[in-house]
Amino acid sequence: MMTKTIHYITRKRLPSYNSIEELFLAIRARVKDTYATQWIPLRYTGASPVRILKNICSVKADPANIYHITGDVHYMALAYRKRAILTVHDVDSAFTGSFIKRMYVRLFWFWLPALFVKKITVISEFTKQQLTAIIPSFAHKITVVYNPVNPKILPHIKDFNVTPTILLLGTKSNKNLERSLQAIKDIPCKVVIVGELSATQTRLLATSKISYTHKQNIPFDAIVTCYKQADIVCFPSLYEGFGMPIIEAQATGRVVLSSNIGAMKEIAGTGAHLVDPYSVAAIREGILKIMKDPLYRERLIANGFTNAAKYSLDNTVRSYMRPVSYTHL
Repeated sequence: MMTKTIHYITRKRLPSYNSIEELFLAIRARVKDTYATQWIPLRYTGASPVRILKNICSVKADPANIYHITGDVHYMALAYRKRAILTVHDVDSAFTGSFIKRMYVRLFWFWLPALFVKKITVISEFTKQQLTAIIPSFAHKITVVYNPVNPKILPHIKDFNVTPTILLLGTKSNKNLERSLQAIKDIPCKVVIVGELSATQTRLLATSKISYTHKQNIPFDAIVTCYKQADIVCFPSLYEGFGMPIIEAQATGRVVLSSNIGAMKEIAGTGAHLVDPYSVAAIREGILKIMKDPLYRERLIANGFTNAAKYSLDNTVRSYMRPVSYTHL
């Protein structure tokens, strides 16, 4: 008999938000087989002290239930305290910006939440190492629970086009779009970019004379379609807590180019061509090798399928049920 309800606490959803919501909606769907669940989006967006206080004051914790703070709103630990599990997706915000901004983020997103919550999950060993450096006194609370491949992602076999479609996901500074575009310049291909383009990026596309399609604020189903239509997923990110596009592309059956640093190297395994993301030449050489070497390309795709299989939804849910765990909170 179900005696607890798992409440999934999520940020207020905006059109540009997809990753965390899709991830935990899939987890919730499987957890419902064991526990009653509730999906609770917060009322307010933003990170100002006023918005934080409004969100904290808008909820009430029931000691009979479990509250899983799904990410990006870590400060909600102040409302749920020992009845809470916090998932941390990355810690980059604690290391960037002004001193005051970094201290503010560390206080409300890391130090206070770590003090109050019962357990903390992170999505890679790389993120665990970084978080441990920020909250060393609470390292015993941290467990790695890898992200799963969304069940909406299914194998989709297609022939590799001589003039390939290269999918670039994300336009923020860490996504390294500018170097990817410089690497692609003069390579015969079609480019699909997902994310909001800056004026600088738009000018670079124009001066590079790259043929591209731009998509923005699209639902996850449309991103799935992008994977299916792509030939290469180019994801040489400078920083990720995990790197969902890597395993999503692998599970689709797409050849992946990614970075040889951080979480990307950990998550990709042998199922991607890994390059120095700071080198335009290395990105370009990687794309050309993928295009020109069909045996190498097929080996990467086969290894990618094997690698993506490790990140199953069943494995993730089992990790929340046992080692984390919902059962003993």
